[in-house]
Amino acid sequence: MKPEACFAFSLLLCILSFVVGVLVSGGGDYNRSDFPVDFVFGSGTSAYQVEGAADEDGRTPSIWDTFAHAGFAHGGNGDVACDAYHKYKEDVQLMVETGLDAYRFSISWSRLIPNGRGPVNPKGLHYYNNLINELITNGIQPHVTLHNYDLPQALEDDYEGWLSRHVIKDFTNYADVCFREFGDRVKYWTTVNEPNVFAKGSYGTGISPPQRCSPPFCMIPSSKGNSTFEPYLAAHHILLAHSSAVRLYKRKYREQQHGFVGISLYTFGTVPQTNTEKDRAACERIRTFNFGWFMEPLLHGDYPNLMKENAGTRIPAFTTRESEQVKGSYDFIGIIHYSKFNVSDNSDALKTTLRDISADSGAKILGVEDILGDAEYPMAPWALQEVLETFKTLYGNPPMFIHENGQRTVSNASLQDVSRVQYLHGYIGSVLDSLRNGSNVKGYFVWSFLDAFELLDGYKSIFGLYSVDRNDPELRRYPKLSAKWYKQFLNGSRTSLVGDIELKEGSSLASLGHSFQ
Repeated sequence: MKPEACFAFSLLLCILSFVVGVLVSGGGDYNRSDFPVDFVFGSGTSAYQVEGAADEDGRTPSIWDTFAHAGFAHGGNGDVACDAYHKYKEDVQLMVETGLDAYRFSISWSRLIPNGRGPVNPKGLHYYNNLINELITNGIQPHVTLHNYDLPQALEDDYEGWLSRHVIKDFTNYADVCFREFGDRVKYWTTVNEPNVFAKGSYGTGISPPQRCSPPFCMIPSSKGNSTFEPYLAAHHILLAHSSAVRLYKRKYREQQHGFVGISLYTFGTVPQTNTEKDRAACERIRTFNFGWFMEPLLHGDYPNLMKENAGTRIPAFTTRESEQVKGSYDFIGIIHYSKFNVSDNSDALKTTLRDISADSGAKILGVEDILGDAEYPMAPWALQEVLETFKTLYGNPPMFIHENGQRTVSNASLQDVSRVQYLHGYIGSVLDSLRNGSNVKGYFVWSFLDAFELLDGYKSIFGLYSVDRNDPELRRYPKLSAKWYKQFLNGSRTSLVGDIELKEGSSLASLGHSFQ
């Protein structure tokens, strides 16, 4: 896209964001029947965050285990988590009670294939078969993610994981096992969860496993890594591994299984820090370095020109064959979205000789440190609509699932999570508005189904529809107000937060009358 076109598009999105923010800030009055009949509503978790049983039945550590046990998740770990490994039947019944169409979960690679390659662990295979069968029996559609920050530690030790081309073959073989064993019942596969954040956080700033980075770019001190090129290299191998798995599925399984394979990206709304041309242009560059980084290769077989110009030889090049394999290697795109960021121009950073991917963008995201805290996310439903408009306009309007969207609260928050209800109401309303505006959205998943072990927060903050009592040896689950609101919505009730149902801080269930009985 030419610079003048980028500026025009950025200006258009800013205007749209303002208008949409005004229109949907209150969420409106809607119900499930306003969505297409085949639109999927669900919720999700991931393996290390809920399964527990970390050293049971043949499972071996992942890089997330190592990261957590080194104390980088506020001292918490996923050794027990929500004990979903043993309590999956109980959890599926809660899903039925809530009225979910679908459940999004991930498979622990090191539970299924303990060494990352080689023999399949029969007990791990048994567990995932049982979970999938339980979901299917209860009418809940499984949506499965293959990698969510939890590469087997064995592969990290053998060849530094995603930094090596060896991972492409091992990931493809792992995907082959999953497609072969579960694909007769699983129709929706996500290869890698938010690889754009994984690459930057794990290999640029060190805030996520395997915690690689180099000064002055580390947010958590590390003795290994190189922030100037490793994020680009890891992302390159992820794209090659993803496209290899998709190619395998199309060649070997699609004719019989009729499934779909995609990849999920972390997204956010962008707001110019000042009403200047420089900051508006910076928003466009941030989108290129976060969304275009993966979407341009998936659409066109190569990285955006801006990234290649700014990163130079630090960004890997695709061979002709690799470009052809990556191009078009998706059936859907997963959208992970929580909020918005202010963006300012930082083009002076391009004059420095030592640069990471953030400096290469010539733009600065403000308030990134806020994601490391436990504060609630600001309500900005327009930001999700802006993202969907971007994917519609710039990236061909692919089929999309909102794979994660939810409100963070502190871990000791009340079961009457009014702010989460307000958040979900506003954002689901923005999805409806996007659908009406032509966005190709196929489903929406609340993050998260249970209060889980969070990547950045450990147990310091929570996102769940259901609370897990960690002081109870049985880890009993309790529905929050948000679970009851979501159930009401999924049952077809109208969802207005104005008029006869007005949610305020301090409201009690009793004060909400019949709506949440």
